[in-house]
Amino acid sequence: MGRGRTATVIVTKVGPDGVRRAPDEVVVEEPLEVRLDGELVTTTMRTPGHDFELATGLCFTDGLLAGAPVTGVRYCATGSAVDTGFNVATVETGGLAPVPTPRLGTTTSSCGLCGTVALDEVAGRLEPLPAEQLTRFPLALLAALPEMVRAHQGVFARTGGVHAAAALAADGTIGVLREDIGRHNAVDKVVGRLLLDGRLPAHDLALFVSGRASFEMVQKAWAAGFAALVAVSAPSSLAVEAARRAGLLLAGFVRDGRLNVYSPERLVPADIAGPALVVDT
Repeated sequence: MGRGRTATVIVTKVGPDGVRRAPDEVVVEEPLEVRLDGELVTTTMRTPGHDFELATGLCFTDGLLAGAPVTGVRYCATGSAVDTGFNVATVETGGLAPVPTPRLGTTTSSCGLCGTVALDEVAGRLEPLPAEQLTRFPLALLAALPEMVRAHQGVFARTGGVHAAAALAADGTIGVLREDIGRHNAVDKVVGRLLLDGRLPAHDLALFVSGRASFEMVQKAWAAGFAALVAVSAPSSLAVEAARRAGLLLAGFVRDGRLNVYSPERLVPADIAGPALVVDT
């Protein structure tokens, strides 16, 4: 199997027409060792592609940069990029960022921080979002995001095995879309791209995620300054609490023209104005 984003395997397909052997396309999963100024941060399981964005976004959303500018991102740090299989990426700040404390173990594609960052710790380094600077998003637009994003999910269309994250403007324009086997990786790739482009804080953008809205998703959206976080599936209780503390609009179960708004606790009439849709609050 190749090292691209997808690989072809031979499978046994069973269906109404019988049993047959046929090729099938699956998503590739490989480890990426992330370093900050040469110091180990973590190893995360990811779908290869946009690795520099992933490493940068992860360092930023975890607060590891501490305001230090990113001066470069490169493969390796422990040897040549070829020798390490393009599976080691280091974010460089010229030594301005604090020396990171490496995470113990491997970050899987599904669990992210695994509860190692408490809400109080995140709130201690992040200010509530400035309400007067946040773009208001029509709820009808938020309700339509899954269909809008799905049309651009090329790897998912071929494999059915990746998550998507996307940054969208209030007019529905998709600015950045990334796919990865890990939900948090897809978000970090989006945030990393925006950071490298000088587009943070993203007060004029909404963040869409194709899975559930965990505390980690809210933390990353909060750190990047998004005005809204929109998830296809459910949020956790800690995610709701974090979104309310951040002043972040959090919507879940966004599908079929419906959505649940978990933060803020109450909507004003202007939020609901527009095309007909069902809003559960």
